[in-house]
Amino acid sequence: MAKVISTLFISADGVAEIDPDWHFPYFDDNMGRAVGEDYDTADVLLIGRETYDSFAGAWPDREAAGGEDASFAKQLGDMRKIVVSRQPLTFSWRNSELLSGDLLDTVAALRADPDSRGVLIPGSISVVQQLLAAGLVDELRLLVHPVAARKGRRLFDDGGTPYHLKVTATEAFPTGVIRVIYAPTDAPGAVGYDEITDQVPAGS
Repeated sequence: MAKVISTLFISADGVAEIDPDWHFPYFDDNMGRAVGEDYDTADVLLIGRETYDSFAGAWPDREAAGGEDASFAKQLGDMRKIVVSRQPLTFSWRNSELLSGDLLDTVAALRADPDSRGVLIPGSISVVQQLLAAGLVDELRLLVHPVAARKGRRLFDDGGTPYHLKVTATEAFPTGVIRVIYAPTDAPGAVGYDEITDQVPAGS
């Protein structure tokens, strides 16, 4: 089964709506490598309209310019891009298409497609939130910046049911950025204070 992977730049206080002022100062070759590894997992990008507009407004020109980032820009251009939008869109970037049908049904079909390498969701917070609620995200790959943004949209919205996660990999960069890869897991068994008293510090 193909994996559905969310990749996000995020602040220490959970803001996933990045601000260039706190994001770019921490971008180094380690982060570039991590981003490249994330994109290498997939052959389909699933993105919201705002993310698409941002990407399509920059990457085709960067590919055409032939600079240091042209190779990555070409990789993005070559990937199939499914855009989640309630409004009809006109696409100028190759291999782009509007989501046809229901989001959850489409993602479930992509996961089950034996010819699919994987689905990557860069940014696109609302898309990720819907898929988390439906249990259709296989990995959350977070690049946690050492900054409390204090404003902006957070990844985890208010809800009645916790998302239980297990850590499958971590890596700390010299900039202070921590890369954490989470996968969904079952909730632990119910435990109260009486069950952990033997773990309480003994005191001095």
